[in-house]
Order: sequence, then structure tokens, then C-alpha cells
Amino acid sequence: MQRTRRPLAFSVSSALLAGSLALTACSDTTSNPAPSQENNSVANNSAANNSPGNNSPGNNSPGNNSPGNNVANNANNSVANNSPGNNANNNPVNNANNDPVGTDYPSIERENGWVEYLPGKDTSCSRGTPYAFFVREGDPNKVLVDFIGGGACWNDLTCSIAGSIFSEDVEGIRRMSNYNEGIYSTDNPDNPFLGWTHVIIPYCTGDIHWGNSDQTYTQGEESFEIRHRGAVNTRAVLAWLYDNYAAPSDIFVSGCSAGAYGSILWSADVMNRYPEARVTQLGDSGAGIITDDFFSDSFPRWNAFEAFPTYISDLDLNTVDYTTLALPDLYAGVGNFYSNRTIAQFNTILDENQVFYFQAMGGGSAEVWSERMLASIEDTHAQAPNFRSFIAPGEMHCILPYDELYTVTSDGVRLVDWIQGLVDQEPVEDVTCEECGE
Repeated sequence: MQRTRRPLAFSVSSALLAGSLALTACSDTTSNPAPSQENNSVANNSAANNSPGNNSPGNNSPGNNSPGNNVANNANNSVANNSPGNNANNNPVNNANNDPVGTDYPSIERENGWVEYLPGKDTSCSRGTPYAFFVREGDPNKVLVDFIGGGACWNDLTCSIAGSIFSEDVEGIRRMSNYNEGIYSTDNPDNPFLGWTHVIIPYCTGDIHWGNSDQTYTQGEESFEIRHRGAVNTRAVLAWLYDNYAAPSDIFVSGCSAGAYGSILWSADVMNRYPEARVTQLGDSGAGIITDDFFSDSFPRWNAFEAFPTYISDLDLNTVDYTTLALPDLYAGVGNFYSNRTIAQFNTILDENQVFYFQAMGGGSAEVWSERMLASIEDTHAQAPNFRSFIAPGEMHCILPYDELYTVTSDGVRLVDWIQGLVDQEPVEDVTCEECGE
């Protein structure tokens, strides 16, 4: 049965993307200061496509165009050829001096306690519209950092139809002030984040929150620019957070789909900034099971090198060949460096949106995707003892923004109770959908 569409969209329509990604196979494309290590360390959609007919998490889910699980080692895209230095000409912001000059950003009061902040400076959405982020103040000691999802764009074809592949402005988030489901609920007593300060990091750059590159793409004889400034935007939001919340006791860094990848990468920065806080990360529906060449295609165009924490040796892309990395390596890099923090993932066994992207890129059947997802989860567990996972039955993509958060169970465990355990820093068991194999 098809799920009822919601008034809020957290990602792009997979139906709109189907033809374009299928064409990719036959189309030519154009081409941080080191912080101190913790004492307990081992070495650490959504802006919306809001059409009424297409707004289920499955049909319009936050972007799944994320780092691949088994990334091929591509000699032409090695670190030597695509290092941060070689991408300097496409770098709109010099991150060596990217500590924003003050974070007293202009603000606009929205409904239901939300405040919109306009950081300006070098922040931008993909097509040059202003970037904004949103905060609903609550308990200053408890902060939810929420990375929004919504597709991706990495070559002439995918960027030329960017409006249907990823969210290209923040209008959808701007319209969500009355939304009251999932983690956004202000009256559900089961919400683990009820009463918390909620910081929304919108997504409008097509780079899974990792980019710092203004790229020129072509469509026929026309050329156009995409501002992949997800990392620039994120830094502006985090600078505001750090200036306004000096010492919260609890921080939960989350995100669904494309936002899941933002959450795991930037959780390292949050953990570093708040060494005394209880910081937990949860990636929702972002397993990273994509074709082998996705990472090598997208990474140089986004200039994602600078977003990776160089103080974590396993993630220092000055010395590590990014084409050899897979998503478990990112989780393990963060998790092992910050070994006293918990990192986690939620996925459904046959996530329809992640499966769709995998198939559209030529990756194989839903069963193949599921097998690779489970293998990726197992690999992450093997590398990072502080990693936890919850695999639920079904095909739903993204759970945190919806009321299914409160009803989904797997192997007799209610998801919201499992997340509450993460929040409370209680020991939680990994949950696997045992009934899914029957």
C-alpha cells in the first residue's frame, strides 16, 4: 500500500530522477587547525520538493547520492591528482581563514518558536539564493543538531536537472514551521528530544553537506554554475552554535538520507568542540551503498577534501587516498578517535529510495542492495566497537521526520525506545530484522 503523502518533503522524487540517472551510463560528463585529542580516544528533504502528489518518504526522500560503500581505487582520481591543493582554484572560501567574523546573524522570527538566521558572507545555496538555518530554542543544555537531506548533483547531467535531483534552496524548510511529526513534535511525550534546542541545518548544495567548490557545468551549448558550498554553510551554522551554546551537557547529531552523511562527518567537529558533553550521532537511512565510481566522480567536483578532519589520521585526505574509502571507514575513523562517544545508523531492510538510486546507477537488485547494506553495517561494527545499528523491516526511507518513529519495531524492540537509550547513554543492543529473513 502506498503511504500517504505529507505536507513536508524531506527529499527529491526518485521518479523524476529515474530517467536522468539511467541516461548517465551513456552520457559523457565534463569533466582545520588540529585540535587536541580526547583523553579516552584511540588515536575520534529536505528543503522540499513539496508537490502534493509525491510527498512520501519513499517517493520523495532525502538524497541517497552519497559516498559509495565499495569505492574503486581510481588512479586518475587519486589523492595526488585531486588533493585539496589541486582543487584550490575551485575553492570559493579559504577555510584556513574561515572562522566567521562574528555570528550575530540577522534573524527573522517564524511561527511556533522557530527563528530563521541568515549568515550571509560566503554561505550560499546551489544557484546563488541566500542560505538560512533555523533554530527553535529549548533547554540550552540539550541540543539536537539536525542535518537535512535532499539528493545530490555531481556532473553535467545530474546538475542540469538539479531542481528534481536535489533541493536547491531553503524554501521548503522555511515553510515547515507548523510541522509536528517525528523529532519535530512538540507535544508527543515519547519524543526523545522534547523540549530540546533544535538546530536545523538545511541542505541546498547537492554535495551531502561536504562541499566547498563553485563548479561550472554545461547543458548543450549553455553553461551554468552550481555552488557546492555545503561545508561552508555547515561551518557557519556550527560557528553560531558554538558561540551561543558554550557548554551543553547533551548533543545529538542526526540527519536523514543526505543528511546522514553530513551528520557523521560533522559530528567529529562537534565532538571536538564539546569534549565534556555527551555527544551522540545517528545517521538515518544513509547506508552509502552506491556504485563504485560515485565517490571518485563526485568528490573532486565538490572539493570535499577540506571537510574531512585532518587531525584524524585515518581520515586525513592529504595522506589517505579517498578513492579507497568506504562509508564504514568514515564511521570507524570518527568512532575510533572519539571512542567514548556513540555513533549509529538506522536503515530498513529494503529502503525503497536507497534501492532505487542503487538500481538507477546500475547497481543491481533490491536484494543485492540489502546484502551490501548488511555487509557494510557488519564491516562498521568490526572496525568501531562504539558503533550501534538498528535494521527495521520494510521499505521506508527516513524515519526521524515522521510519526512512524514512534511505531516501528524490529525484533521486538521499539525504535523510539532504542533511540531514547542512545540519548540517555544507556547500553543498547544492535537490532537486526530477524523476521526479514523469513
